[in-house]
Amino acid sequence: MREIVLDTETTGLSPDNGDRIVEIGCVELINHVPTNNTYQVYLNPEKDMDPGAEKVHGLTNEFLLDKPKFIEIADSFLDFIGDSNLIAHNADFDINFLNSELVRAKKDKINNDRVVDTLKIARSKFPGARNSLDALCKRFFVDNSNRSLHGALLDSELLAEVYLELVGGKEPDLELSTNTIKKDNKSQNRTPNVFARKNKLKSRITDIDEKNHRDFLASLPKESLWLKNT
Repeated sequence: MREIVLDTETTGLSPDNGDRIVEIGCVELINHVPTNNTYQVYLNPEKDMDPGAEKVHGLTNEFLLDKPKFIEIADSFLDFIGDSNLIAHNADFDINFLNSELVRAKKDKINNDRVVDTLKIARSKFPGARNSLDALCKRFFVDNSNRSLHGALLDSELLAEVYLELVGGKEPDLELSTNTIKKDNKSQNRTPNVFARKNKLKSRITDIDEKNHRDFLASLPKESLWLKNT
């Protein structure tokens, strides 16, 4: 199962107001395990940066001036994501911007039925709690100390870790130990799934092992705790 965790940085808050994408970052997951396969590109938005947006991600008009336009990288981006499900935090924001760019480049839009919104998952799991990416990193002990500014690839890498926690870890259907996580200063226990073997394993204890064990027990004092528990 291939999934793509993605994030974008933009010139402002809305493509309807003419805002554009200035960075795309993607991280590949295979069977809920991050691979080393990533995609990252800075883009020339062909418009001036909103000062508020610049404070968020630190990308300036001057830095982006010689970067490719979205239409120049549209095919490589679409090749990377393929037909995989897309994971994003507050996904409507990123997908609306991407679809606006894709329409401008005369490419097919991304269908919402292949998009997973981690913000919606977090809100369903932790209603009433803060569910920003930073808050979720703190809740799941994901190290985000390098996140002084937003960056699409860095945020995708952090989100990949958060997503795996939200769905139960790298193997969401199999938890091998009982974990306790803090939820709004309260403890929430996770009960592990227990799987019974269809066929009982053959004992590795030999007849000699059993005889030696019986001889050892016979040598113990009658008040021994071992004898009381046998």
